[in-house]
Amino acid sequence: MNVQNVKISEGDFLKEREEVLSTWPTGARVNFEEAVEYQKSIAPSKRFDSKLRKALKDNVTLIQPRAGVALYEEHIKLLQYLETEGEADLLPSTVDSYTRLNRYKEAENGIEKSKESGRSMLNGFPIVNYGVDICRAVTSSLKNPVQVRHGTPDARLLTEISIAGGFTSYEGGGISYNIPYSKDYSLEKTIAYWQYTDRLCGMYAEAGVDINREPFGPLTGTLIPPCISNAVAIIESLLAATQGVKDITVGYGQCGNLIQDVAAIRALKKQTVEYLAKYGYSDVQVTTVFHQWMGGFPQDESKAFGVISWGAATAALAKATKVIVKTPHEAVGVPTKEANAAGLRATKQVISMLRDQDLRNIPMVEFESSIIEREVDEIMDKVFELGNGDLVRGVVAAFESGVLDIPFAPSRYNAGKVMPARDNDGAVRILETGNLPFSKEVKDFHRSKLEERAKFEKRTVSFQMVIDDVYAISKGFLVGRK
Repeated sequence: MNVQNVKISEGDFLKEREEVLSTWPTGARVNFEEAVEYQKSIAPSKRFDSKLRKALKDNVTLIQPRAGVALYEEHIKLLQYLETEGEADLLPSTVDSYTRLNRYKEAENGIEKSKESGRSMLNGFPIVNYGVDICRAVTSSLKNPVQVRHGTPDARLLTEISIAGGFTSYEGGGISYNIPYSKDYSLEKTIAYWQYTDRLCGMYAEAGVDINREPFGPLTGTLIPPCISNAVAIIESLLAATQGVKDITVGYGQCGNLIQDVAAIRALKKQTVEYLAKYGYSDVQVTTVFHQWMGGFPQDESKAFGVISWGAATAALAKATKVIVKTPHEAVGVPTKEANAAGLRATKQVISMLRDQDLRNIPMVEFESSIIEREVDEIMDKVFELGNGDLVRGVVAAFESGVLDIPFAPSRYNAGKVMPARDNDGAVRILETGNLPFSKEVKDFHRSKLEERAKFEKRTVSFQMVIDDVYAISKGFLVGRK
Protein backbone atom coordinates (compact mmCIF):
# COMPACT_ATOMS: atom_id res chain seq x y z
CA MET A 1 0.00 0.00 0.00
CA ASN A 2 1.09 3.55 -0.71
CA VAL A 3 -0.72 5.47 2.01
CA GLN A 4 -0.07 9.19 2.39
CA ASN A 5 -1.42 11.94 4.61
CA VAL A 6 -3.72 13.46 2.01
CA LYS A 7 -7.47 14.02 2.08
CA ILE A 8 -9.30 11.16 0.36
CA SER A 9 -10.99 12.38 -2.80
CA GLU A 10 -14.77 12.18 -2.94
CA GLY A 11 -14.65 9.74 -5.87
CA ASP A 12 -12.24 7.36 -4.13
CA PHE A 13 -14.22 7.60 -0.90
CA LEU A 14 -17.58 6.82 -2.51
CA LYS A 15 -16.09 3.86 -4.38
CA GLU A 16 -14.67 2.44 -1.15
CA ARG A 17 -17.90 3.25 0.70
CA GLU A 18 -19.95 1.09 -1.63
CA GLU A 19 -17.73 -1.86 -0.78
CA VAL A 20 -17.79 -1.12 2.98
CA LEU A 21 -21.58 -0.86 3.22
CA SER A 22 -22.00 -4.19 1.42
CA THR A 23 -19.90 -6.03 4.02
CA TRP A 24 -22.91 -6.89 6.22
CA PRO A 25 -26.67 -6.55 5.54
CA THR A 26 -27.22 -3.71 8.03
CA GLY A 27 -24.95 -1.50 5.92
CA ALA A 28 -27.73 -1.21 3.31
CA ARG A 29 -29.81 0.88 5.76
CA VAL A 30 -27.19 3.66 5.90
CA ASN A 31 -28.13 6.75 3.90
CA PHE A 32 -25.76 9.69 4.32
CA GLU A 33 -28.18 12.53 3.53
CA GLU A 34 -30.88 11.05 5.80
CA ALA A 35 -28.29 10.45 8.55
CA VAL A 36 -27.15 14.09 8.38
CA GLU A 37 -30.73 15.25 8.92
CA TYR A 38 -31.15 12.81 11.80
CA GLN A 39 -27.93 14.05 13.43
CA LYS A 40 -29.11 17.65 13.04
CA SER A 41 -32.34 16.75 14.88
CA ILE A 42 -30.40 15.69 18.00
CA ALA A 43 -30.66 18.35 20.73
CA PRO A 44 -27.40 20.17 21.66
CA SER A 45 -27.65 18.79 25.22
CA LYS A 46 -27.32 15.30 23.74
CA ARG A 47 -24.38 16.11 21.46
CA PHE A 48 -20.77 15.46 22.48
CA ASP A 49 -19.36 18.50 20.68
CA SER A 50 -21.82 20.86 22.40
CA LYS A 51 -21.45 19.40 25.87
CA LEU A 52 -17.64 19.35 25.67
CA ARG A 53 -17.62 22.94 24.41
CA LYS A 54 -19.71 24.02 27.40
CA ALA A 55 -17.48 22.08 29.83
CA LEU A 56 -14.44 23.78 28.31
CA LYS A 57 -16.08 27.20 28.74
CA ASP A 58 -17.17 26.46 32.33
CA ASN A 59 -13.81 24.85 33.21
CA VAL A 60 -15.44 21.70 34.59
CA THR A 61 -14.59 18.00 34.28
CA LEU A 62 -17.33 15.67 33.00
CA ILE A 63 -17.54 12.00 34.01
CA GLN A 64 -18.01 9.03 31.67
CA PRO A 65 -18.09 5.26 32.35
CA ARG A 66 -17.39 2.24 30.15
CA ALA A 67 -20.33 -0.10 29.57
CA GLY A 68 -21.91 -2.42 27.03
CA VAL A 69 -24.01 -5.62 26.95
CA ALA A 70 -25.36 -7.85 24.19
CA LEU A 71 -29.14 -7.28 24.30
CA TYR A 72 -30.18 -3.78 23.30
CA GLU A 73 -33.08 -3.53 25.75
CA GLU A 74 -30.68 -4.41 28.60
CA HIS A 75 -28.09 -2.02 27.16
CA ILE A 76 -30.63 0.82 27.31
CA LYS A 77 -31.50 -0.06 30.92
CA LEU A 78 -27.81 -0.18 31.85
CA LEU A 79 -27.06 3.24 30.36
CA GLN A 80 -30.18 4.78 31.88
CA TYR A 81 -29.11 3.43 35.27
CA LEU A 82 -25.63 4.92 34.88
CA GLU A 83 -26.97 8.37 34.00
CA THR A 84 -29.51 8.40 36.85
CA GLU A 85 -27.92 6.40 39.67
CA GLY A 86 -24.33 6.99 38.53
CA GLU A 87 -24.86 10.67 37.63
CA ALA A 88 -22.82 10.20 34.43
CA ASP A 89 -22.48 13.32 32.25
CA LEU A 90 -21.52 11.36 29.14
CA LEU A 91 -22.35 7.78 28.20
CA PRO A 92 -20.61 4.98 26.30
CA SER A 93 -21.53 2.05 24.16
CA THR A 94 -18.56 -0.27 24.46
CA VAL A 95 -18.49 -2.67 21.52
CA ASP A 96 -18.01 -6.45 21.85
CA SER A 97 -14.81 -8.26 20.85
CA TYR A 98 -16.32 -10.10 17.85
CA THR A 99 -17.43 -6.82 16.30
CA ARG A 100 -13.98 -5.35 16.93
CA LEU A 101 -12.54 -8.17 14.81
CA ASN A 102 -15.26 -7.82 12.12
CA ARG A 103 -16.59 -11.27 13.04
CA TYR A 104 -20.27 -10.39 12.73
CA LYS A 105 -21.55 -13.97 12.45
CA GLU A 106 -20.09 -14.83 15.85
CA ALA A 107 -21.57 -11.61 17.25
CA GLU A 108 -24.97 -12.70 15.88
CA ASN A 109 -24.58 -16.04 17.67
CA GLY A 110 -23.72 -14.15 20.83
CA ILE A 111 -26.96 -12.17 20.59
CA GLU A 112 -29.00 -15.38 20.17
CA LYS A 113 -27.24 -17.11 23.07
CA SER A 114 -27.83 -14.04 25.22
CA LYS A 115 -31.55 -14.22 24.46
CA GLU A 116 -31.59 -17.92 25.37
CA SER A 117 -29.62 -17.56 28.60
CA GLY A 118 -31.07 -14.28 29.79
CA ARG A 119 -27.62 -12.76 30.37
CA SER A 120 -25.05 -11.11 28.15
CA MET A 121 -22.88 -13.62 26.31
CA LEU A 122 -20.94 -10.80 24.64
CA ASN A 123 -18.57 -8.37 26.34
CA GLY A 124 -20.15 -5.37 24.67
CA PHE A 125 -22.84 -3.96 22.41
CA PRO A 126 -22.83 -5.39 18.81
CA ILE A 127 -23.61 -2.21 16.86
CA VAL A 128 -23.07 -3.60 13.36
CA ASN A 129 -25.46 -6.52 13.89
CA TYR A 130 -28.19 -4.30 15.30
CA GLY A 131 -27.93 -1.61 12.63
CA VAL A 132 -29.09 1.99 12.39
CA ASP A 133 -32.63 1.80 13.80
CA ILE A 134 -31.81 -0.08 16.99
CA CYS A 135 -28.82 2.24 17.56
CA ARG A 136 -31.22 5.17 17.30
CA ALA A 137 -33.50 3.49 19.82
CA VAL A 138 -30.53 3.38 22.21
CA THR A 139 -29.19 6.90 21.68
CA SER A 140 -32.64 8.53 21.72
CA SER A 141 -33.62 6.86 25.00
CA LEU A 142 -30.98 8.76 26.99
CA LYS A 143 -30.70 12.32 28.27
CA ASN A 144 -26.94 12.58 27.70
CA PRO A 145 -24.62 12.24 24.68
CA VAL A 146 -23.43 8.72 23.79
CA GLN A 147 -20.02 7.70 22.43
CA VAL A 148 -18.88 4.50 20.69
CA ARG A 149 -15.84 2.95 22.41
CA HIS A 150 -14.27 -0.18 20.98
CA GLY A 151 -10.76 -1.22 19.85
CA THR A 152 -11.23 -2.03 16.17
CA PRO A 153 -8.39 -1.97 13.61
CA ASP A 154 -10.85 -1.83 10.68
CA ALA A 155 -13.80 0.17 11.97
CA ARG A 156 -15.20 1.50 8.69
CA LEU A 157 -18.61 -0.23 8.72
CA LEU A 158 -18.88 0.29 12.49
CA THR A 159 -18.33 4.02 11.96
CA GLU A 160 -20.98 4.25 9.23
CA ILE A 161 -23.67 2.53 11.31
CA SER A 162 -22.69 4.30 14.55
CA ILE A 163 -22.99 7.84 13.19
CA ALA A 164 -26.13 7.10 11.19
CA GLY A 165 -27.43 5.51 14.42
CA GLY A 166 -27.19 8.76 16.37
CA PHE A 167 -23.91 8.39 18.25
CA THR A 168 -22.17 11.78 18.35
CA SER A 169 -18.65 10.73 19.37
CA TYR A 170 -16.34 8.02 18.11
CA GLU A 171 -13.15 6.70 19.71
CA GLY A 172 -9.99 5.27 18.18
CA GLY A 173 -7.27 5.71 15.58
CA GLY A 174 -5.01 3.91 13.13
CA ILE A 175 -2.15 3.69 15.63
CA SER A 176 -3.90 3.57 19.00
CA TYR A 177 -6.35 0.86 17.88
CA ASN A 178 -3.66 -1.19 16.21
CA ILE A 179 -0.29 -1.34 17.98
CA PRO A 180 -1.65 -1.84 21.56
CA TYR A 181 -4.43 -4.22 20.44
CA SER A 182 -3.27 -6.35 17.51
CA LYS A 183 -0.34 -8.52 16.48
CA ASP A 184 -0.45 -8.73 12.69
CA TYR A 185 -2.21 -5.62 11.32
CA SER A 186 0.17 -3.40 9.36
CA LEU A 187 0.14 0.31 10.09
CA GLU A 188 -0.42 1.13 6.42
CA LYS A 189 -3.67 -0.84 6.50
CA THR A 190 -5.04 0.50 9.77
CA ILE A 191 -4.09 4.10 9.01
CA ALA A 192 -5.87 3.78 5.65
CA TYR A 193 -8.93 2.28 7.37
CA TRP A 194 -9.01 5.12 9.87
CA GLN A 195 -8.52 7.71 7.15
CA TYR A 196 -11.87 6.43 5.87
CA THR A 197 -13.44 6.89 9.32
CA ASP A 198 -12.05 10.41 9.61
CA ARG A 199 -13.07 11.30 6.03
CA LEU A 200 -16.62 10.19 6.86
CA CYS A 201 -16.60 12.37 9.99
CA GLY A 202 -15.18 15.18 7.86
CA MET A 203 -18.06 14.82 5.41
CA TYR A 204 -20.54 15.13 8.28
CA ALA A 205 -18.65 18.26 9.42
CA GLU A 206 -18.92 19.73 5.92
CA ALA A 207 -22.67 19.07 6.11
CA GLY A 208 -22.91 20.95 9.42
CA VAL A 209 -22.63 18.03 11.87
CA ASP A 210 -19.56 17.82 14.13
CA ILE A 211 -18.79 14.27 15.24
CA ASN A 212 -16.36 14.26 18.15
CA ARG A 213 -13.28 12.09 17.50
CA GLU A 214 -11.17 10.70 20.32
CA PRO A 215 -7.80 8.98 19.77
CA PHE A 216 -7.24 6.29 22.41
CA GLY A 217 -4.76 7.87 24.81
CA PRO A 218 -3.67 5.15 27.26
CA LEU A 219 -2.28 2.82 24.53
CA THR A 220 -1.27 -0.36 26.44
CA GLY A 221 -2.15 1.33 29.72
CA THR A 222 1.03 0.11 31.43
CA LEU A 223 3.67 2.65 32.53
CA ILE A 224 3.45 4.59 29.27
CA PRO A 225 5.84 7.60 29.32
CA PRO A 226 3.73 10.73 28.66
CA CYS A 227 5.84 11.80 25.68
CA ILE A 228 4.97 8.59 23.80
CA SER A 229 1.21 8.69 24.36
CA ASN A 230 1.11 12.45 23.74
CA ALA A 231 3.03 12.11 20.48
CA VAL A 232 0.64 9.40 19.24
CA ALA A 233 -2.39 11.53 20.21
CA ILE A 234 -1.00 14.54 18.34
CA ILE A 235 -0.25 12.41 15.26
CA GLU A 236 -3.75 10.93 15.22
CA SER A 237 -5.22 14.41 15.66
CA LEU A 238 -3.29 15.66 12.63
CA LEU A 239 -4.38 12.63 10.58
CA ALA A 240 -8.02 13.26 11.54
CA ALA A 241 -7.84 16.98 10.82
CA THR A 242 -6.39 16.26 7.36
CA GLN A 243 -9.62 14.39 6.55
CA GLY A 244 -11.80 17.26 7.76
CA VAL A 245 -12.52 16.42 11.43
CA LYS A 246 -13.31 19.58 13.44
CA ASP A 247 -13.77 18.25 16.99
CA ILE A 248 -11.03 16.21 18.70
CA THR A 249 -10.58 14.95 22.27
CA VAL A 250 -7.00 13.90 23.04
CA GLY A 251 -6.46 11.45 25.88
CA TYR A 252 -3.93 10.37 28.47
CA GLY A 253 -3.85 7.42 30.85
CA GLN A 254 -3.05 8.04 34.51
CA CYS A 255 0.48 7.10 35.55
CA GLY A 256 0.06 7.93 39.24
CA ASN A 257 2.42 10.78 40.05
CA LEU A 258 0.21 13.85 40.49
CA ILE A 259 2.70 16.41 39.17
CA GLN A 260 3.59 14.36 36.08
CA ASP A 261 -0.04 13.53 35.28
CA VAL A 262 -1.19 17.15 35.53
CA ALA A 263 1.82 18.21 33.46
CA ALA A 264 1.05 15.58 30.83
CA ILE A 265 -2.53 16.80 30.32
CA ARG A 266 -1.25 20.40 30.26
CA ALA A 267 1.38 19.59 27.62
CA LEU A 268 -1.03 17.44 25.61
CA LYS A 269 -3.61 20.20 25.22
CA LYS A 270 -1.01 22.88 24.53
CA GLN A 271 0.96 20.93 21.92
CA THR A 272 -2.07 19.45 20.16
CA VAL A 273 -3.42 22.96 19.59
CA GLU A 274 0.04 24.16 18.47
CA TYR A 275 0.65 21.32 16.01
CA LEU A 276 -2.84 21.59 14.53
CA ALA A 277 -2.35 25.34 14.04
CA LYS A 278 1.11 24.81 12.55
CA TYR A 279 -0.35 22.62 9.81
CA GLY A 280 -3.36 24.83 9.10
CA TYR A 281 -6.05 23.39 11.39
CA SER A 282 -6.58 26.18 13.89
CA ASP A 283 -10.37 25.82 13.56
CA VAL A 284 -10.46 22.43 15.34
CA GLN A 285 -11.98 22.27 18.83
CA VAL A 286 -9.53 20.47 21.15
CA THR A 287 -10.59 18.97 24.48
CA THR A 288 -8.90 16.47 26.80
CA VAL A 289 -9.81 13.17 28.46
CA PHE A 290 -8.07 11.66 31.47
CA HIS A 291 -8.31 7.88 31.90
CA GLN A 292 -8.27 6.65 35.48
CA TRP A 293 -5.61 4.02 36.27
CA MET A 294 -5.55 1.35 33.54
CA GLY A 295 -3.22 -1.13 35.24
CA GLY A 296 -3.77 -3.74 37.96
CA PHE A 297 -6.30 -2.86 40.67
CA PRO A 298 -6.53 -4.01 44.30
CA GLN A 299 -9.14 -6.75 44.79
CA ASP A 300 -10.41 -5.09 47.95
CA GLU A 301 -13.29 -2.74 47.01
CA SER A 302 -12.37 -0.06 49.53
CA LYS A 303 -8.81 0.06 48.25
CA ALA A 304 -10.10 0.14 44.67
CA PHE A 305 -12.17 3.21 45.58
CA GLY A 306 -8.92 4.80 46.75
CA VAL A 307 -7.38 4.27 43.30
CA ILE A 308 -10.52 5.62 41.60
CA SER A 309 -10.58 8.70 43.82
CA TRP A 310 -6.92 9.44 43.15
CA GLY A 311 -7.65 9.38 39.43
CA ALA A 312 -10.65 11.65 39.95
CA ALA A 313 -8.57 14.15 41.91
CA THR A 314 -5.86 14.21 39.26
CA ALA A 315 -8.38 14.78 36.45
CA ALA A 316 -9.95 17.66 38.36
CA LEU A 317 -6.64 19.30 39.25
CA ALA A 318 -5.44 18.96 35.64
CA LYS A 319 -8.73 20.46 34.40
CA ALA A 320 -9.27 17.61 31.95
CA THR A 321 -12.50 18.13 30.00
CA LYS A 322 -13.70 14.65 30.93
CA VAL A 323 -12.54 11.61 32.87
CA ILE A 324 -13.12 7.93 32.04
CA VAL A 325 -14.12 6.23 35.28
CA LYS A 326 -13.13 2.79 36.59
CA THR A 327 -15.13 0.54 38.91
CA PRO A 328 -14.34 -1.06 42.29
CA HIS A 329 -14.76 -4.48 40.60
CA GLU A 330 -11.85 -3.83 38.22
CA ALA A 331 -9.70 -6.64 39.62
CA VAL A 332 -12.59 -9.13 39.67
CA GLY A 333 -14.11 -8.99 36.19
CA VAL A 334 -17.13 -7.45 34.48
CA PRO A 335 -18.66 -5.02 36.99
CA THR A 336 -22.29 -4.93 38.05
CA LYS A 337 -24.23 -1.82 37.12
CA GLU A 338 -24.29 -0.94 40.83
CA ALA A 339 -20.49 -1.08 41.06
CA ASN A 340 -20.14 0.97 37.88
CA ALA A 341 -22.49 3.62 39.29
CA ALA A 342 -20.61 3.63 42.61
CA GLY A 343 -17.33 4.41 40.84
CA LEU A 344 -19.05 7.25 39.00
CA ARG A 345 -20.52 8.77 42.16
CA ALA A 346 -17.19 8.58 43.99
CA THR A 347 -15.52 10.32 41.05
CA LYS A 348 -18.20 13.02 40.86
CA GLN A 349 -17.86 13.75 44.57
CA VAL A 350 -14.08 14.29 44.34
CA ILE A 351 -14.35 16.35 41.15
CA SER A 352 -17.06 18.56 42.67
CA MET A 353 -14.90 19.20 45.75
CA LEU A 354 -11.87 20.13 43.63
CA ARG A 355 -13.71 22.16 41.00
CA ASP A 356 -12.14 25.46 42.10
CA GLN A 357 -8.57 24.13 42.42
CA ASP A 358 -6.06 24.09 39.56
CA LEU A 359 -2.48 22.79 39.63
CA ARG A 360 -1.58 23.44 35.98
CA ASN A 361 0.52 26.54 36.56
CA ILE A 362 2.55 25.71 39.65
CA PRO A 363 6.36 25.65 39.06
CA MET A 364 6.81 21.86 39.45
CA VAL A 365 4.09 21.17 36.89
CA GLU A 366 5.46 23.76 34.48
CA PHE A 367 8.93 22.18 34.74
CA GLU A 368 7.63 18.66 34.14
CA SER A 369 5.48 19.91 31.29
CA SER A 370 8.49 21.53 29.63
CA ILE A 371 10.32 18.17 29.71
CA ILE A 372 7.38 16.35 28.11
CA GLU A 373 7.01 19.04 25.44
CA ARG A 374 10.70 18.81 24.54
CA GLU A 375 10.53 15.02 24.27
CA VAL A 376 7.42 15.20 22.08
CA ASP A 377 9.04 17.79 19.80
CA GLU A 378 12.12 15.60 19.38
CA ILE A 379 9.91 12.62 18.44
CA MET A 380 7.70 14.63 16.09
CA ASP A 381 10.65 16.27 14.33
CA LYS A 382 12.14 12.86 13.58
CA VAL A 383 8.81 11.42 12.39
CA PHE A 384 8.38 14.22 9.85
CA GLU A 385 12.02 13.88 8.82
CA LEU A 386 11.62 10.14 8.19
CA GLY A 387 8.52 10.80 6.09
CA ASN A 388 10.11 13.61 4.09
CA GLY A 389 7.30 15.82 5.36
CA ASP A 390 4.51 13.25 4.97
CA LEU A 391 3.12 12.23 8.35
CA VAL A 392 1.81 8.79 7.39
CA ARG A 393 5.06 7.73 5.74
CA GLY A 394 6.90 9.15 8.73
CA VAL A 395 4.80 7.13 11.19
CA VAL A 396 5.36 3.87 9.32
CA ALA A 397 9.10 4.52 9.11
CA ALA A 398 9.21 5.61 12.74
CA PHE A 399 7.71 2.35 13.97
CA GLU A 400 9.99 0.36 11.67
CA SER A 401 13.03 2.09 13.13
CA GLY A 402 11.82 2.28 16.74
CA VAL A 403 11.62 6.08 16.72
CA LEU A 404 8.03 5.46 17.83
CA ASP A 405 7.89 2.54 20.26
CA ILE A 406 5.02 1.67 22.62
CA PRO A 407 6.00 -0.31 25.75
CA PHE A 408 4.41 -3.76 26.18
CA ALA A 409 2.53 -3.63 22.87
CA PRO A 410 1.77 -6.99 21.13
CA SER A 411 2.21 -5.75 17.54
CA ARG A 412 5.04 -7.22 15.51
CA TYR A 413 5.32 -3.80 13.88
CA ASN A 414 6.43 -2.34 17.22
CA ALA A 415 10.12 -2.51 18.17
CA GLY A 416 9.46 -3.22 21.84
CA LYS A 417 12.84 -1.86 22.95
CA VAL A 418 11.61 0.99 25.15
CA MET A 419 11.35 0.07 28.82
CA PRO A 420 9.82 2.38 31.45
CA ALA A 421 10.26 2.46 35.22
CA ARG A 422 9.31 4.83 38.02
CA ASP A 423 11.67 7.31 39.63
CA ASN A 424 11.87 7.86 43.38
CA ASP A 425 8.78 10.09 43.34
CA GLY A 426 6.73 7.64 41.27
CA ALA A 427 6.94 9.51 37.96
CA VAL A 428 7.36 7.28 34.89
CA ARG A 429 10.81 7.60 33.35
CA ILE A 430 12.54 5.63 30.60
CA LEU A 431 14.98 2.92 31.66
CA GLU A 432 15.79 1.79 28.11
CA THR A 433 15.26 4.46 25.45
CA GLY A 434 15.72 2.06 22.52
CA ASN A 435 15.73 4.15 19.34
CA LEU A 436 13.68 7.05 20.64
CA PRO A 437 15.26 10.15 19.03
CA PHE A 438 16.18 11.87 22.29
CA SER A 439 19.01 14.33 22.80
CA LYS A 440 21.78 13.47 25.25
CA GLU A 441 20.30 15.93 27.77
CA VAL A 442 16.95 14.14 27.77
CA LYS A 443 18.53 10.68 28.08
CA ASP A 444 20.75 11.90 30.93
CA PHE A 445 17.72 13.36 32.73
CA HIS A 446 15.88 10.03 32.69
CA ARG A 447 18.94 8.12 33.83
CA SER A 448 19.64 10.52 36.67
CA LYS A 449 16.07 10.24 37.98
CA LEU A 450 16.28 6.43 38.00
CA GLU A 451 19.72 6.54 39.65
CA GLU A 452 18.20 8.63 42.46
CA ARG A 453 15.71 5.87 43.13
CA ALA A 454 18.34 3.16 42.91
CA LYS A 455 20.50 4.98 45.45
CA PHE A 456 17.53 5.41 47.81
CA GLU A 457 16.63 1.71 47.55
CA LYS A 458 20.26 0.57 47.67
CA ARG A 459 20.03 -1.41 44.43
CA THR A 460 21.13 -1.01 40.83
CA VAL A 461 18.95 0.36 38.05
CA SER A 462 17.59 -2.79 36.39
CA PHE A 463 14.64 -4.52 34.73
CA GLN A 464 13.53 -5.73 38.17
CA MET A 465 12.34 -2.18 38.85
CA VAL A 466 9.96 -2.49 35.87
CA ILE A 467 8.50 -5.75 37.17
CA ASP A 468 8.07 -4.32 40.66
CA ASP A 469 6.37 -1.19 39.32
CA VAL A 470 3.89 -3.07 37.11
CA TYR A 471 2.42 -4.85 40.15
CA ALA A 472 2.82 -2.07 42.72
CA ILE A 473 -0.63 -0.44 42.69
CA SER A 474 -2.44 -3.77 42.92
CA LYS A 475 -0.38 -4.36 46.07
CA GLY A 476 -1.20 -0.97 47.55
CA PHE A 477 1.75 1.18 46.46
CA LEU A 478 2.78 3.40 43.56
CA VAL A 479 6.52 2.66 43.43
CA GLY A 480 7.57 -0.99 43.45
CA ARG A 481 10.16 -0.70 46.19
CA LYS A 482 12.78 -3.36 46.72
